[in-house]
Amino acid sequence: MGTLSSAEETAEAPSSSVCSVCKGVGFVHPRLSSGNPDYSRIVPCSCTRQERDKKSRSRLQRYSGLELELLQKMTFDNFDWKRVNLPPEQRENLKKAYDTALEFARSPQGWLVLQGDTGCGKTHLAAAIANYRLKEGKPVKFVVVPDFLDHLRSTFTPESPVTYDQLFEEVKNAPLLILDDFGEQSTTPWAEEKLYQVINYRYNARLATVITTRLTIDEMAGPIVSRFLDHQLSMIFHVTAPDYRTDATANRNKTARGRKERRG
Repeated sequence: MGTLSSAEETAEAPSSSVCSVCKGVGFVHPRLSSGNPDYSRIVPCSCTRQERDKKSRSRLQRYSGLELELLQKMTFDNFDWKRVNLPPEQRENLKKAYDTALEFARSPQGWLVLQGDTGCGKTHLAAAIANYRLKEGKPVKFVVVPDFLDHLRSTFTPESPVTYDQLFEEVKNAPLLILDDFGEQSTTPWAEEKLYQVINYRYNARLATVITTRLTIDEMAGPIVSRFLDHQLSMIFHVTAPDYRTDATANRNKTARGRKERRG
């Protein structure tokens, strides 16, 4: 707890919206072990630390790429690995995918490649990792690969708010990068070159990376796949669950049949 100098204490009383500790100055004198103010030093008031924390969280959110409300809502708490229509082996696989992603979120090291069919839950888990890190106040960059390449191309236009180098370096050097929908991008030589540059740099720098893809390793081509197969750095987890929308359809059909039977 801090106090103010005598000059500040005799200043005109501030409005109720001003911090009651520092009276709006933003700094206080720390207390000595005796309990008396140490007038030889000043430290930031707790109110400024709270404001800095708020601004820091806002900057991390903007940097993260999680602008879409849907992605922000994808957390570990609302990930349903108990999908009732799954056979036991697929439910167990989904639970293991959940545990693997949560462990990675707690301590991001190496690469985690989540591979599986559309709708199996891999994007939800990847976004959950990002949201977990943000909640911890840690930087993370989430990019959808086709969108990233489109944004990279758009930096060549005069009206672009960022330069090519700014965007490319931001993604390439992110402390934790999440590449969603890898393999859905156009397969032009330029696109392949840019992706290779990002992935090869992060491979050599051993930067934590999460990749989601519906492609199998056999379907991937080029030198990128060799980075995924390095077991000293990368873990490939195949999510065997089908599209979750099939569960919703099955539940709706089951409910409709039940209502029809009750009416009959």
